[in-house]
Amino acid sequence: MTESFSADVHLGEIANLEDLIDRESLREVCRSFFDLFGLSIRVFSARGGLLANVHEERSVCRYANVFAEGRTTCAATVGEVQVIVPDTETVVHPCFTGALYHVLPIVYDDRQLGRIVLGPFVPAELKEPPESLLRIDPDVDHERARLAIREMPRVRPETAERIAAHLRGVLDLILFSGHRAHLTSAMHLATVRENYRDLAEKNARLQEAYDKLKELDRLKSNFLATVSHELRTPLTSIIGYSEMLQAGIAGELSDEQGGFVDTIRGKGELLLVLISSLLDLNKLERGQLTIEPEVVDPRAVLAEVQETYLPEAEKKQIRFEIDCPTDVPELHADPVRLRQILINLAGNAIKFTPERGSITRRATRGEITLDQGEADEQDGLGAALMMAPEPAIEFRVTDTGIGIASDQLQKIFDAFYQVDGSSTREYGGAGLGLAITKNLVEAHHGTIRVESREGGGTTFFVTLPQLPLEAE
Repeated sequence: MTESFSADVHLGEIANLEDLIDRESLREVCRSFFDLFGLSIRVFSARGGLLANVHEERSVCRYANVFAEGRTTCAATVGEVQVIVPDTETVVHPCFTGALYHVLPIVYDDRQLGRIVLGPFVPAELKEPPESLLRIDPDVDHERARLAIREMPRVRPETAERIAAHLRGVLDLILFSGHRAHLTSAMHLATVRENYRDLAEKNARLQEAYDKLKELDRLKSNFLATVSHELRTPLTSIIGYSEMLQAGIAGELSDEQGGFVDTIRGKGELLLVLISSLLDLNKLERGQLTIEPEVVDPRAVLAEVQETYLPEAEKKQIRFEIDCPTDVPELHADPVRLRQILINLAGNAIKFTPERGSITRRATRGEITLDQGEADEQDGLGAALMMAPEPAIEFRVTDTGIGIASDQLQKIFDAFYQVDGSSTREYGGAGLGLAITKNLVEAHHGTIRVESREGGGTTFFVTLPQLPLEAE
């Protein structure tokens, strides 16, 4: 347990009687003693607060207060009793009426928390009014004073001690119960404070780590954007001059020279594609890439992808097919970005499909349910709970390639992730295609998922809303 926790638990030690005793319960206890023994009881805290007061004004007190001197003397006596602070033993304080007050200390856990005042009551042997009562005024009637004294509760000293001991025993039980509850509460509060401190410290550390990661992400994005822009300019020149050399502007090239220039141009174009991918990913992550939807024919987009990759597919003798029923409707999407999605998936399929394999691209009718967060933003929680699936178009790209291991399926959409990350990788690429594809699909409020079996081919499913969201 930490020092701060121990310090908080230390607060559970008894400090004030008011903190431990329920006043209503204390009054009920005092009332029961008054009903049993007829003795007035007052309970004071160590700070002088009156916590319980069960008493009945006696005849002798009422008679004494008839006289001016009696009122003054009575008030003085009560004041003296109230300020008595007994040490460990009961203090007996006499009254001018012949009655007695017993002042008992309330001690718990070696601490004096308050005091109990019993009385006034008269000793059992007192029969006649004392001289101190008769002298308060010349008009005091001896017989009336005697009758008033006889109406007072009479208690023998030993009986008074037993009553006091019994009352203190009951109070000890109340104090113990209150102390236990107080200590339990203090320990609970100390635990809560300690947990709060731990959470606050962890939250501060997480916030610091988050800020650092955010700054690193910003620096990374800035670096990628700067480097990509700086590389694109000279690279465009390299490709341009390669094309001019191939065109013979600088003179006729030999076959060997032409091969070198062709290699320079091909590698330059690959690098330009990589740089463009980096810029696209940077814009997507920053939310700066705008989607401009328009009506798109799925068959036309699939045909364009077919034209792009058919030569490469024929080179590997891969069967490259389109399956798009005539009843598949048009959809609202950004045609440039939709082509980019399907080209990335088709390019991956060709890359990982061995010779004489097959790749099929399908478009079918489907359904999509808006993400909970999007529904809440648009129509509120009630609409989110009652919303129906939206009409959608599902694109599938299926290949008979090498497949993906199940433990890597959740990672393939991470930027720069490569299934084969060794230094002697058989397949090229920077690991950006699927990350960009996923971001583009989500920018269309669509979903992408993958099913694959190692050595048994792969299928990517892209589902896009058929209509724009605001058209509902």
